[in-house]
Amino acid sequence: MIRPVQFGLDTFGDITVDENGERLSSAQVLRNVVEQAVLADRVGVDAFGVGEHHRDDFAVTAPEVVLAAIASRTERIKLGTAVTVLSSDDPIRVYERFATLDALSNGRAEVTLGRGSFTESFPLFGYDLADYEVLFSEKLDLFAALRTEQPVTWEGTTRPSLVKATAYPRTESGSIDTWIGVGGSPESVVRAARYGIPLMLAIIGGDPARFAPYTELYRRALAEFSHDELPIGAHSPGYIADTDSDARETLFPHFKAQRDRIGAERGWGPATRSQFDSEVAHGAIFAGSPDTVAAKIARAVQTLGLSRFDLKYSNGTMPHEQLLHTIELYGTKVIPQVRELLADNAVANSDR
Repeated sequence: MIRPVQFGLDTFGDITVDENGERLSSAQVLRNVVEQAVLADRVGVDAFGVGEHHRDDFAVTAPEVVLAAIASRTERIKLGTAVTVLSSDDPIRVYERFATLDALSNGRAEVTLGRGSFTESFPLFGYDLADYEVLFSEKLDLFAALRTEQPVTWEGTTRPSLVKATAYPRTESGSIDTWIGVGGSPESVVRAARYGIPLMLAIIGGDPARFAPYTELYRRALAEFSHDELPIGAHSPGYIADTDSDARETLFPHFKAQRDRIGAERGWGPATRSQFDSEVAHGAIFAGSPDTVAAKIARAVQTLGLSRFDLKYSNGTMPHEQLLHTIELYGTKVIPQVRELLADNAVANSDR
């Protein structure tokens, strides 16, 4: 089955600065995220995702609340997460919150479930990191059962058992659109296939083509579990400006500041300009002019057989005005060009 490719934008609600370099409040950042989503809806972006974090460099801790605010001011764009940290949440409450969002948005809700790249939520909500694997495994198992919207009987070790329990409200479509976010673990890829849930790859370093074995593994696993073909998506960072030079020069200081801050926590060395330029030219950073970014996205879609590409457009302290410009260019120039490139490639293949 040939699925039309969709194009989304993701943000973590990164704490940004104003035109004078002054740090904005979390409250202002959240209001700006809503404005960014409204623009994305207006310029034709298919989906908008907000990530969940619990630290002082990101403003979004309650994605569903932010998405509900966005739902009230948009008409067509899909509204989801990037990601919901299921390991430190309750699957029933997650399902009910997104079913509520789905109702308020007239069926536009979706959720991407993952472990998250940070661990602050575990001690914050009383979970032991020693249970990292079992928490996600069991909670995903329960969430998958809830997606049927039928009474669920379930037993595990991380919460009390359930007997014929039902999550409310039920959705009008019969289930919440769900993705499983994966960073590159074969076991996680197979698990997504086992539950019959679409796969979202977090491609944040290296050539996107190196993820081809994971997309192939997912498709083989779907067949082995007797599931139909399902969408595969990818999430990658990037920035679009009027020229390649503008994009690189504007993005690099924000990229380095964020990368070095996180790197200091994790024992990484400082980011260098040569590393950055390599990631832009050959790796996971989709930065440049509309023509350059469109060509790179089209290659990734074709190489991996994607049904969805999400650009993580927020970049550390990058100001709101620059983020609005990249959103406008993504919707009005990049997406149409990618669609044209993909259509041309399809025609060329059919003529062979």
